[in-house]
Amino acid sequence: MGANIGKSKDGEVIERRCKRMAKYKNEEEVGEALKEAFNSGLVKREDLFITTKLEAKKKMAITLNSGFKMPIIGLGVWRMESQQVKDLILNSIKIGYRHFDCAADYKNEAEVGVALKEAFTSGLVKREDLFITTKLWNSDHGHVIEACKDSLKKLQLDYLDLYLVHFPVATRHTGVGTTDSALGEDGVLDIDTTISLETTWRAMEDLVSMGLVRSIGISNYDIFLTRDCLAYSKIKPAVNQIETHPYFQRESLVKFCQKHGVCVTAHTPLGGAAANTEWFGTVSCLDDQVLKGLAEKYKKTTAQIALRWGIQRNTVVIPKSSKLERLKENFQVFDFELSKEDMELIGSMDKKYRTNQPARFWGIDLFA
Repeated sequence: MGANIGKSKDGEVIERRCKRMAKYKNEEEVGEALKEAFNSGLVKREDLFITTKLEAKKKMAITLNSGFKMPIIGLGVWRMESQQVKDLILNSIKIGYRHFDCAADYKNEAEVGVALKEAFTSGLVKREDLFITTKLWNSDHGHVIEACKDSLKKLQLDYLDLYLVHFPVATRHTGVGTTDSALGEDGVLDIDTTISLETTWRAMEDLVSMGLVRSIGISNYDIFLTRDCLAYSKIKPAVNQIETHPYFQRESLVKFCQKHGVCVTAHTPLGGAAANTEWFGTVSCLDDQVLKGLAEKYKKTTAQIALRWGIQRNTVVIPKSSKLERLKENFQVFDFELSKEDMELIGSMDKKYRTNQPARFWGIDLFA
């Protein structure tokens, strides 16, 4: 058990150290041994020096303002090829992932649903053990209930753990679940100015009362829009999912959300890496010398350092990968902790550099 308490023949206590650690999974047994040692007079409490350690991995979930627990690391399924989804989902569950971040716009909800059904029917995992998120697309703001039901059908689920408003903008409706970004004749996103975000949120709240969704939230909202949502909502947003990583830290927005009980989920927590470089021509923070130096110091990858930094900010991180080894690496972030000095060092890396740039497709910069 890691404990050794005994007496020599002349009655002297020959061992006064007891090591116990949450990782050993025997603290209760150690406690019983200590209690017996004290009660029997073998040793006094003040004669022992007891050590324990709070493992970083104890923080595996964040409790949302809705009362439900959200795993602090998840797998994002954006840009996962349809033929890869099933194996990636099943393998990630075997690795330990219990949180999956989906969206109607990713166009692979049906494939995710096939994987989830197999995971449940095979006994690999139970439905209540998983946290499933998906998102309302811009063109369905006027059809929230229909869009949610469409996602549930594709995912083969009875309820969602979290449903998010993907972007704070309503666009011309193109059919439930089609997730098209309709452009006008001028090549600019065709924004529907007749649907307010408050109207959309009222329908999101209805989903909770209908039992279709456990928690509702927002995505890509700034401080002003988040503040407005908090003001008009009957059911407060449980989550604001935003792009944030060492090059785009958004400390003010993160602090505002957390102060008001809104959990921050970091999409693109690795700065987009290859995916955003390919689509948007952006640069990833993973190539930064600061992260490389810390990776060497902690004997970890730069991705693991970036994810650990996000977790220690008390944000949920949802890295995306289609490679099994990367899936494993990204989940191995609970066996170390960054020092306060190293957290501050990463904090000095901020470049206010957004890597996800939908303006490329929409003809308008909604973040301007």
